Amino acid sequence: MILLDGKTTAAAIRAEVRDEVARQKAMRGRAPGLAVVLVGQDPASEVYVRNKVKACEETGIVSRKLTPPENIKQVDLEALILELNADPDIDGILVQLPLPLGLESQSILDLIDPCKDVDGFHPVNIGRLAAGLPGLRPCTPAGCIELLKRHNLPTRGKRAVVVGRSNIVGKPLAMMLMQSGEYADATVTVCHSRTADLAAEVRRADFVFAAIGKPRFITAEMVKDGAVVVDVGINRTESGLQGDCDFEGLWGKVAAITPVPGGVGPMTIAMLMQNTLAAFKAHLEM
Repeated sequence: MILLDGKTTAAAIRAEVRDEVARQKAMRGRAPGLAVVLVGQDPASEVYVRNKVKACEETGIVSRKLTPPENIKQVDLEALILELNADPDIDGILVQLPLPLGLESQSILDLIDPCKDVDGFHPVNIGRLAAGLPGLRPCTPAGCIELLKRHNLPTRGKRAVVVGRSNIVGKPLAMMLMQSGEYADATVTVCHSRTADLAAEVRRADFVFAAIGKPRFITAEMVKDGAVVVDVGINRTESGLQGDCDFEGLWGKVAAITPVPGGVGPMTIAMLMQNTLAAFKAHLEM
């Protein structure tokens, strides 16, 4: 049985990015630049942003943290995004979600230059994913696929079930699994709160991706022997952080599983670093 250790895998990816950033800086005269916009003082968002800034420091990417006040007007936040779009030293723009009440998230995300959209949330990048064209991919789904690649667990010809249909994880992950390639080419089923007999759907899967936001929702009885389980969930409970899967119950029954924490979470930030590097290279080649 394989423990899909995202922490170790992400560290290896960050090291690769660091080496390439150093090479690019020596060749082009500057390092990639990432702008991180954190509106207000949400404690969870501050932790996420701190981890992203730390990863930038580790990889040599220049991070610029911008912290507008919680009461910023929509028009002023939009103006800030347009400034960053025009800044030649900024290659990637990340707006930490959720935004405070009163601010319209989608209109802000839509304003980001698709070439600087390192979160991969812009409709242009989602459209390119749906069409099978190159582009910046959402970081968490990309991290799930990369974790499988680094552990030699191809999905080609396999049944995959994605539990959850969010725009951030479920939908883009399903689209990635339907692309052509060794770590795609899956027969994909997307399950959600309205799925009839969800347990039966999950039980058919060779690969289970859980992104539903309910602690320990996927139990051993719902998963067939020898399946691969990728747990995207991270739920704060009285007993600590829990994934969407019953890790202890599944251990020993499945062929591979991600821990929570230390599974998909670190991969998300590693893929953000990869996206920023890719955006930098594309920016300088324009």
